[in-house]
Amino acid sequence: MPQSQAHVSDDICQVLVESYAVNERMFQIVLENLDPAAWRAQQPGSRGRTIADVVVHVHNMRRKWLRLSAPHLKSPAPLDRVRCTQEQARTALAQSAAGCAEMLAEAIVQPKGKVETFLRDGWAKPWPAGAAMLVYMVTHDAHHRGQVCMLAHQLGFPLPQKVTAEMWSWERLWKKCGFAHPR
Repeated sequence: MPQSQAHVSDDICQVLVESYAVNERMFQIVLENLDPAAWRAQQPGSRGRTIADVVVHVHNMRRKWLRLSAPHLKSPAPLDRVRCTQEQARTALAQSAAGCAEMLAEAIVQPKGKVETFLRDGWAKPWPAGAAMLVYMVTHDAHHRGQVCMLAHQLGFPLPQKVTAEMWSWERLWKKCGFAHPR
């Protein structure tokens, strides 16, 4: 491969890993601005998940991905959906995201690294480690981040418009994560 193509490929791989960090920053913005009264609130007549349940699920799924796909990486402690506080969840999500970013770097940026396959769950067929792995992980997070925002709104604790706009200010998010800019 000519050197210019190799450079572009390396840059794309790095951008993919950076994108996961930006994805996590969006989750942190939601939790930083979520009214604490919404954390365990239940919709009247519903037995569905609370916001706490959803966030704990995201963290624990990330742990599972790390355990199954990158067992050599240290996995953060699990969260208990019954006892977990909003602040504990923010800290734990940051830890699981850091582990997933490291796993993605080994899978995407460092070819022939220690992460060769992505196992979503014990029942799912393994995938080759790569871009599809990242897309699956970001899609999972985004789906549940949307649930959190929707639940907060339905419970009477909508996030301020300024906050939802901040999640779409990619240039600022990128810089807050320590990266130059989206590319």
